[in-house]
Amino acid sequence: MKVKHTVLTVAKMAASKGIEDEPLLRSLDSPVEERPIDNHVLPEPEDHDFASDVPITNPGRRAYISTIILFLINLLNYVDRYTIAANLIAIQATYGIKDNDSLAGLVQTVFIIGYMITSPVFGFLGDRYPRTITMSAGILFWAAMTLSGSFVPDNMFWLFVLIRGLVGVGEASYTTISVTIIGDLFVGNRRTQMLMFYYFAVPVGSGLGYIAGKGIAEAFQDWRWALRVTPALGVLSVLCILFIIKEPTRGQAETGNHAIASQRYLEDLKALLKNKTYLFTTLGFTSIAWVVGGLALWLVKLMELVYDYNGWKDTSVSFIFGAVTCAAGFLGVALGTVGAQAYRRYNPRADALVCAFGNILAAPFLFVGLTFAATQVGLAWAVILLGEICLFLNWALVPDILMQVLIPVRRSTGNGMQLLSGHLLGDALSPYILGAVADSIRGGGQTYFERYQSLAYSLYMAVFFSVIGGGFFLAASLTIEGDREHMQATLRDCQQTEAEQGIIVVSPVQPATIITNEDVII
Repeated sequence: MKVKHTVLTVAKMAASKGIEDEPLLRSLDSPVEERPIDNHVLPEPEDHDFASDVPITNPGRRAYISTIILFLINLLNYVDRYTIAANLIAIQATYGIKDNDSLAGLVQTVFIIGYMITSPVFGFLGDRYPRTITMSAGILFWAAMTLSGSFVPDNMFWLFVLIRGLVGVGEASYTTISVTIIGDLFVGNRRTQMLMFYYFAVPVGSGLGYIAGKGIAEAFQDWRWALRVTPALGVLSVLCILFIIKEPTRGQAETGNHAIASQRYLEDLKALLKNKTYLFTTLGFTSIAWVVGGLALWLVKLMELVYDYNGWKDTSVSFIFGAVTCAAGFLGVALGTVGAQAYRRYNPRADALVCAFGNILAAPFLFVGLTFAATQVGLAWAVILLGEICLFLNWALVPDILMQVLIPVRRSTGNGMQLLSGHLLGDALSPYILGAVADSIRGGGQTYFERYQSLAYSLYMAVFFSVIGGGFFLAASLTIEGDREHMQATLRDCQQTEAEQGIIVVSPVQPATIITNEDVII
């Protein structure tokens, strides 16, 4: 018999790749149950709820540590991104564009253009090459560009805009890929919980960007210093990625440690276009990006104009908005995730329906806040908080839906194309369009109220896009069950194809280990 020798060889190969298999090694001294597969077909798995919290491979401590590191890097990205919004008026004054909101909007628009153009590229790389190396190189580039942007002279506004676009390129390398690593470490409800934790970085990082960005600028009396802190933390992040995170096999959580072969890029794109749930959620995500991108840049300025109109010389608007965003994001992401998990027990379409509910309910809150901000500031802050909570309900659910309907080796590509759509048609357009519409409405008016009113009228467009996004998620709720079942069937087919190559050696404490027929002599 050569079975025991082959199992030892497989275990050693697994150990050389960093796969912990101590129970299997310990079992080598015990009799090993050898079971040929009838007709070379794996038995059908038992039916269970799609959100079951029982993964094929139990995540170890390293998986949770890796998720914490990814969360912290995502937090850092959003701190840097919203530092610009917190200091927008100071940036306009520095570059002599104080009364030109259209040009000011280009700072964020060009950043998003760089981000979105390269997202599909990093999606392609993420499905085919080592993800930790790709992320590390991108973060180093991001840190270098962020730091260089703080040294642009006052008379070179367009160079500053170009550098912010390159910052977006570096950020795309991370955000496109990192979420798929979490998808390969966890499955079911545990994956949803880890995505919830990961996406807490969006509101918390955004809020810290407003607070820390403004605080550092005021401490040094120069907004440029706010861009000189995060690059050092970016270098530290790269060290954590390279020396702590152990990259999982693609699809590890769903297929054990069995690799799934990548397909040609065009085949991946064709499959994405045929996946209705993916298309509907991408359109819904695009609507969210349009709303959030516009509000993130312009709401702070809107409220600062309100304070000036009322004669309040208060510099705390960025801090208040940062605190509101942190609180709203934390509550929204948590409520959306926990609510969807609870609702899944009764409705398998829960994720898409919760996303739709959040988008549609956010619209009236945003409308009231924009309408009464000038006269009822307290009410405005309250409804802005409620509106942001609703928008954040879907933040962790959208990528979770993507994981449910796309096979593991297609997820980075799908995420990259989703980011491209969301930014190309969403937050790359909305900051500039909203600024241009505000300039057009205002005409030559220069009073605080005229500037507030024109900006508020332009922001009503965000209310419309919020409702549109809810409609797309409702459409996704009609197709998600079928697309989820198709993905799971594809994974079973992959495992069956691999099993047809040999027999299964069963260990009492380990999942089945596939051994090829060529290595087994009976």
